Amino acid sequence: MTHPIFSFGTLQLESVQQELFGRAVATTPDALAGYRIGELRITDPEVIRASGKDIHPALLEGEPGDRVTGGTLDVTEEELAAADHYERVGYRRIEVTLESGTAAWVYVPR
Repeated sequence: MTHPIFSFGTLQLESVQQELFGRAVATTPDALAGYRIGELRITDPEVIRASGKDIHPALLEGEPGDRVTGGTLDVTEEELAAADHYERVGYRRIEVTLESGTAAWVYVPR
């Protein structure tokens, strides 16, 4: 069984995918309505090392006309746990419905 994760930021980077999952993960373009992108300062050295950045995009609730584009990654249970570990400090995982109708996990600020 795979788990779809909607990524709009660093989980789309092949270097981060290799670090977390040991492989590049194909992404399917999709979008999420009613949200916008902000920023979140990351302080965890492990996450900064993996992404190469201390400022990461943050998914924020927006107005009905707002829309965030990104991609859906289908990951295994173990890979979902690795993504949870990577996002553990600043984010929490919630389920959303994407414009395609796909139910997917997404990480939002704590």
